[in-house]
Amino acid sequence: MSELLLINITGPDKPGLTSKITSILAGYKVPVLDIGQAVIHNHLSLGMLLEVPKESASSPVLKDLLFCAHTLGIQITFTPVTDTEYNDWVHEQGKHRYLLSLLARKITAEQLERVSSIITGHNLNIETINRLSGRIPLENENGGHTKACVEFSIRGTLQSENRFREQMLAITDSLGVDIAFQEDNIFRRNRRLVVFDMDSTVITSEVIDELAIEAGVGAEVAAITEQAMRGEIDFTGSLQRRVSLLKGLDEHVLEKIAQRLQLTEGAETLFHNLHNLGFKTAILSGGFTYFGHYLQKKLNIDYVYANTLEIDNHRLTGKVVGQIVDGKRKAELLEHIAKKENIRLEQTIAVGDGANDLPMLGKAGLGIAFRAKPIVRESAKQAISTLGLDAILYLMGFRDRDDLSVNQHIQQTAQNPLDVAG
Repeated sequence: MSELLLINITGPDKPGLTSKITSILAGYKVPVLDIGQAVIHNHLSLGMLLEVPKESASSPVLKDLLFCAHTLGIQITFTPVTDTEYNDWVHEQGKHRYLLSLLARKITAEQLERVSSIITGHNLNIETINRLSGRIPLENENGGHTKACVEFSIRGTLQSENRFREQMLAITDSLGVDIAFQEDNIFRRNRRLVVFDMDSTVITSEVIDELAIEAGVGAEVAAITEQAMRGEIDFTGSLQRRVSLLKGLDEHVLEKIAQRLQLTEGAETLFHNLHNLGFKTAILSGGFTYFGHYLQKKLNIDYVYANTLEIDNHRLTGKVVGQIVDGKRKAELLEHIAKKENIRLEQTIAVGDGANDLPMLGKAGLGIAFRAKPIVRESAKQAISTLGLDAILYLMGFRDRDDLSVNQHIQQTAQNPLDVAG
């Protein structure tokens, strides 16, 4: 006969600690039914659910474990677990599991308290909490942007997902945090295609506004752009109206604007990692092909679909050539690329900021509203506003230590230390 015993070990982390504990259990041929370990700031927390001999027969193994803990300078506790408790735990394997990610410049206790309270209010249980971001220095000496991400693994049945999302969205602005919530399934760990809007997503500006400034109609075009982004007017009609105001603009202005485009924070890191990990990437833009192809070369993007400005005698005619890439077309192109690459829609990610991005955000397995207008944030399932584009890697399950661009830089520095600027 045997009984179930939960042991918890805490104390300073030391090399070989787990080996010493498990060697004692191995000597008594003790089955380990569950195990979990975490180390925070060199402090260990190790738990194991054991099947040990009953009562007096278990004394030797418990005695040896206590002596080992004493010699290692750690604490150990024993908690009996009934057969009923264990069976209930086994049966919980079929329950839904979700992942909730907190993204901010720095995680605070207030953010954790508010989020965990909402989780509790929906009768969900937090199983694990992991930090995906790197350690934040106390002083940001380089003046760069810090980023932090904590991921909750949650178990239970959610009665009202819409209500849950509404409550989470309500606290994001006041606490300076983004909260992403998604089902924990095989597709989350197996994304293969990521598509992006271009203007105000991959780059910080709206190119058509830049063109309008050069043409001397900046205020008129910017006003139409803003209405279209908010979804107040039809995108196709607004595009035609704006482009018509550019009639007569010299085509050399396109190159001038392309040279001054600013990439969004985290764009280079994100695309570098996606490319080196074998993801397919695409720009699906209501902007213009000239600038999409410019970014394609810069960021190793696989596909670019955008609108083509008609040019005659080196000047813009004020018209767009071919089918306009609007919201509906973006969703169709997402499906087209996925089918061509033999990728399921559940394995796709779409990122955008405007109302014309909503169709593709809704169709993708993971739709992300990035620094978006309120109507888009409220409609999309996920939203990122506080961090850069590379925060998308967190929602895909990547940690900062997985960053290939950083790792490659470290390797190159070690191999070619003289190549680093002073």
